[in-house]
Amino acid sequence: MFSQGNAGASAYARVGVETGVMGADPHRLILMLYQGARQAIAQARMHLQQGNIGPRGEAISKAMNIIAGGLQASLKKDVGGDLALRLDALYNYMVRRLLDANLEQSEAILIEVDRLLATLEEAWIGISDQVAKRAAQGAPDAQR
Repeated sequence: MFSQGNAGASAYARVGVETGVMGADPHRLILMLYQGARQAIAQARMHLQQGNIGPRGEAISKAMNIIAGGLQASLKKDVGGDLALRLDALYNYMVRRLLDANLEQSEAILIEVDRLLATLEEAWIGISDQVAKRAAQGAPDAQR
């Protein structure tokens, strides 16, 4: 199905991602999770438009796993207060909506979740200066 050249490019991309993860600070890792979830949703939309049921489901599952197993699992609810609890509820909502998107074959729902993730990603990027200042001062990373 894929040529050897494509396999090589895929392996190269995996190494790049793994290297990025290994060298990333916690703030960057969360950003990478947002980007990965959004990329999976973009793939799901493409597969939905092309009628590729299996790959669409795989892409949606990947986005759900990133949200629940990465973003939601990284929340520190014991120290994050109301913000962490609200993010937890929002991540639950997103996972449910992605399940709905798959069942209903709904691009509109995929767009809705992508927009929510884009808003959170934008906010996360917006606090990067504060995180960098705290790191330079030797303070612990900002709590989520």
